[in-house]
Amino acid sequence: MTSASQPAPARPTSRDVARAAGVSQATVSLVLGDKWRGRVSEATAERVRSATQDLGYRPNLAARSLRLGRTRTALLVVPALTNEFFARVYTGAAAVAAEHGFGVVLYPSPDGTGPARDPFASARAALDGVIASSMAADALGALHGADLPLVMLDSDPADTGVAAHVNLDIADGMRQVTDHLLALGHRRFIHLASAIDSWTFAVRARAVHDAVQGVPGAVVRTVQAALDVRAGREAAEYALAAPGPRPTAIICDDDILAAGACKAARRLGLRVPDDVSVTGFDDLALATAVEPELTTVQLPAEQVGERGMTALLAVLDGRPAEPGSLPVQLVVRGSSAPPPPRS
Repeated sequence: MTSASQPAPARPTSRDVARAAGVSQATVSLVLGDKWRGRVSEATAERVRSATQDLGYRPNLAARSLRLGRTRTALLVVPALTNEFFARVYTGAAAVAAEHGFGVVLYPSPDGTGPARDPFASARAALDGVIASSMAADALGALHGADLPLVMLDSDPADTGVAAHVNLDIADGMRQVTDHLLALGHRRFIHLASAIDSWTFAVRARAVHDAVQGVPGAVVRTVQAALDVRAGREAAEYALAAPGPRPTAIICDDDILAAGACKAARRLGLRVPDDVSVTGFDDLALATAVEPELTTVQLPAEQVGERGMTALLAVLDGRPAEPGSLPVQLVVRGSSAPPPPRS
């Protein structure tokens, strides 16, 4: 005869954790909700955490959400995830969210930067807040009227109606690139600019022109292109083949455009960096996949996501978000060198 199957062990509760740690259920809630500082001691908090781990206790987030009036869900609005940068932003945001019992729903714009449909019948009922890239700001139209806290990434800090801003020091990054090329001796530049109308690209354009202003003999010609390799190649070919003295350096708004500029140079029989230097921005995996490897600006994408989620959590708790922009860093590689002699 076979023995009857044993009933599954009961799922541990917060009461079990409280009993094992020798504290009240209220103390367990404070510790697991990360609101214990200043209310209970570090030793008590550690006893609760140890009991939670020993018992294998997992909070019932659904029930907790009902009590708090929260869904513990954030929406991350980004351009289409074909861009590696935004995949890394999501990784950072999701890591911080997981530490606080939150989930992150991705909301990519299907056309890259245009409007997208509201994925929820009622955004206010389904979400606690929104984190959005300025490059996908149009996609926020579907969420207007939801009255949700909004944290903007890489956007104009003067914009109102935003709970918090998380910015990179984009202007400094472009200054670093331009100053690097000026120090090498370059004076004739193409700025291969993204055709996307957003704050972050406007800042890059201003920074390039500001950096060369007042430098004797330095000139910049701006050429716009869609944010893809083919468009970058075609725009760079056109600019390099234009009448007059040829530019000796191409400053690109993005590594993808820089890859296009390198292809344009090769098609015209020019060598990078011997005949023309090319620089990118972002430091994507692409930057080290091309030959020569790209001089570019490294952006801490995961930190952008981490700080974006941290800012939203602060807003939800009634605290101010951390101020200041994240620093960026020039990475000098093989695609930049002094201009050719007698250029």
